[in-house]
Amino acid sequence: MLPRFSVRSMLAFAHDVSAAGVAWLAAFWLRFNFDIPPEQIAPMWKTVGGVVAVDAACFLGFGLYRGMWRYASLPDLRLILIAVAVAATVFPAVVILVQPAFVVPRSVYILHPLLLLFFMGGSRLAYRAWNDRNIGKLGALNGKPVLILGAGEAGLSLLKTLARSTEWRVVGLLDDDLTMTGRRILGATVIGPTSMLPDTAKRYGVQDAIIAMPSTSHQVRKRLVDLCQRAHVKPLTVPSFTDLMGGKVEVSQIRKVEPDDLLGRDPVVLNNAGLRRLLDGRTVLVTGAGGSIGSELCRQIAAFLPSQLVFLEQSELALYEIEQEFGEKFSNIPIVCVIGDVKHEEGVASVFARFKPDVVFHAAAYKHVPLMERVNTWETVRNNVIGTRVVARAALKFGAEKFVLISTDKAVNPTNVMGASKRLAEMVCQRLQGGNSTRFVVVRFGNVLGSTGSVIPKFQRQIVAGGPVTVTHPEVTRYFMTIPEAAQLVLQAGLMGQGGEIFVLDMGEPVRIADLATDMIRLSGLAEEDVKIAFTGLRPGEKLYEEILFDGEETIETPHPKLRIAKSRPVRSDLDAQLDAWLESVEDKSDDAVRDGLRAWVPEYQPQS
Repeated sequence: MLPRFSVRSMLAFAHDVSAAGVAWLAAFWLRFNFDIPPEQIAPMWKTVGGVVAVDAACFLGFGLYRGMWRYASLPDLRLILIAVAVAATVFPAVVILVQPAFVVPRSVYILHPLLLLFFMGGSRLAYRAWNDRNIGKLGALNGKPVLILGAGEAGLSLLKTLARSTEWRVVGLLDDDLTMTGRRILGATVIGPTSMLPDTAKRYGVQDAIIAMPSTSHQVRKRLVDLCQRAHVKPLTVPSFTDLMGGKVEVSQIRKVEPDDLLGRDPVVLNNAGLRRLLDGRTVLVTGAGGSIGSELCRQIAAFLPSQLVFLEQSELALYEIEQEFGEKFSNIPIVCVIGDVKHEEGVASVFARFKPDVVFHAAAYKHVPLMERVNTWETVRNNVIGTRVVARAALKFGAEKFVLISTDKAVNPTNVMGASKRLAEMVCQRLQGGNSTRFVVVRFGNVLGSTGSVIPKFQRQIVAGGPVTVTHPEVTRYFMTIPEAAQLVLQAGLMGQGGEIFVLDMGEPVRIADLATDMIRLSGLAEEDVKIAFTGLRPGEKLYEEILFDGEETIETPHPKLRIAKSRPVRSDLDAQLDAWLESVEDKSDDAVRDGLRAWVPEYQPQS
């Protein structure tokens, strides 16, 4: 069937029908050495209409016009071959049945499909070659010279894209597979291994190198970035391997190497079928929906087609921004934007009563350690503990199926108010589980790159300003993951949780913040001599090293390789009543008094002096 009969499809169809007729006439012409006998002229002209009709029916039946000539490839030629072969088999039978008096030479039946294949396939390939006419030129002659690092499938796809560019001129490729050295790919030469980058860049005046190895390890990427630094070449990279192979890459999508490219995190494998059962057609509430984690959770949830997404957010600006984004990118998902405070019991109850969410993701929290350590200690407890308690109790009261609390690695042996308050929030959820039908799940992880309050935006601003880049201590380390990865694992943990668990995410290897600062300076095209690193000393409540598990805690494996369950201490049975009494009776809200109160509830909490 001809899809929508677009102008391009109609022209392609007309071309092929004409080719079928010309091929039939040419077959007669060749069969008789360019001198057709008079007795064969009548059969030739009287059968040409029939052969064209049969060929046309086969062309349409095999869907030859769903593709585009500019992307003609082997699968398209294979489809043409099948359609022509079927037509070449069917038409002689039609002639014998309908016009047995006509004697068509057998060689004509053989020559016709061969000529038709040549006309149809050749014209498509010629059109694609004309469309990609810059491939032989490797880009514009006056474009910026560039080297491609990697001669694999990604490098090949990138080379095709750059060949049509007016901005770039590919001077060659570098690849550590020595068997590739000297070979030519679409007119570009594989010059040698990547270690030749400094000499090659100097020889060709190259100022940019594109790392076309989207599936390689982070160690290899770091080595290539270091090579670029030594060669005074700006490192660039390509989108994901999937996007490259899917033909989605454009030159504009080639980007600078970012810190998360050097993290070495493996892609998250999600149980999509399970998540679809959990979220498809359900009402989902996300608190803190305008924050870095909350907003990414909303994006990830949208892929599973909930019947309604309820955004609960205290910040008007953050709520407006996520509303605008969903209006542009996820217009098929019904959303409700609610400005509200998770500490406000009546307001939260009103939201639950009105929208009756099936699944709740509680991401609203105060997270910035130094800001929460002084002056704001009581507000931290109110927001992180009372806010969690209010939303969790509403989920229980109004029959939500699952409640997922976003926690932090700073809740492990906390040395700061923020971490202690989040540990107490975990305990609230654990105690609420009991025998209730709502399943309370806690997910604990470390820092995420690019989140609100992350060091990444701060370092970027300091580098742009010329430095110094401020790091608290030469040995301070943190666990990092990307925001999408964290959100995906939160969803996966929410699916797997049966109630009362604390899921711990695999955060990979800890990263020295000083090394991260150095990498960011290099990725900006500068040297450490250009932008200095200054050590300012640990801030209030800050640890040198973050921990994922409590001392003496054990973990249980789960079916997912990036998720484990922490076997935490039992929560005291009087927590509900006693905690309510403490929260409602606190009169002295000084920093020291709040710390003393937290220490009574969280014995592991040891405030820094």
